[in-house]
Amino acid sequence: MAKKVLLLVGDYVEDYEAMVPFQAMGAVGIDVDAIAPDRKAGDVVPTAVHDFTGDQTYKELRGHNFAINKDFDAVNPEEYDGLYIAGGRSAEYIRLNKRVLEIVKHFFDADKPVAAICHGIQVLTAAKVLEGRTLTAYVAVGPDIELAGGTWKNVPADQAVVDGKLVTSPAWPGHQQILKEFFKLLNIQISL
Repeated sequence: MAKKVLLLVGDYVEDYEAMVPFQAMGAVGIDVDAIAPDRKAGDVVPTAVHDFTGDQTYKELRGHNFAINKDFDAVNPEEYDGLYIAGGRSAEYIRLNKRVLEIVKHFFDADKPVAAICHGIQVLTAAKVLEGRTLTAYVAVGPDIELAGGTWKNVPADQAVVDGKLVTSPAWPGHQQILKEFFKLLNIQISL
C-alpha cells in the first residue's frame, strides 16, 4: 500500500519548497495531497522564489503557479501517514487558520512523521507542538522556536535535524537531507 502524505502550502509558498518535495515524493511512489486554506482541487497558489543576492535577507521574486490537488475542507488527517509543511511567506498567515493548527496537532498527537522546512516551522510554533524539541529553521525563525519552548539548532542550509518523528531543514538547499530523513521516518527504503 502506498504511503500518503499531506503537503501544506499557501499563497506565496517558496517555489522550490513546494515543487521539489511534491515531485520527489511522487517519484518514489508516495501519494501526495497538496492543500491550502480556502482552496479546492484544481485551484492554484502563486509561489515565490527566494534567493540571496548580498542583502541582509533573501530577495523574493514571483515564481510559478502550484496546483492544489485536494480540497482543504475535505481533508481527514487520519488518512495520512505523514505531513510536510513547505516554507515561504505563506507560513506566516496559514498558521492563523484554526483548521491548519488542528491538522498539525493531529500528526503530533498521533506520533506520525512531520517534515517542515524554512519558514514552515512558523506553523509548528503556532500549533504549540515544539515544547522540548530540537529543530532548525531559517535563521529569522530561530527566536520563534525558542519562544515556543523548543531548542533552535543553527545548521548549514543544506542540512536537516531529526528529533523523534520531526525532521526540519533551514531552507531549500537542504532538500536532499530533509527528504532522505523524512523517507526514513515513513519507513521507505530506496536502494540502488
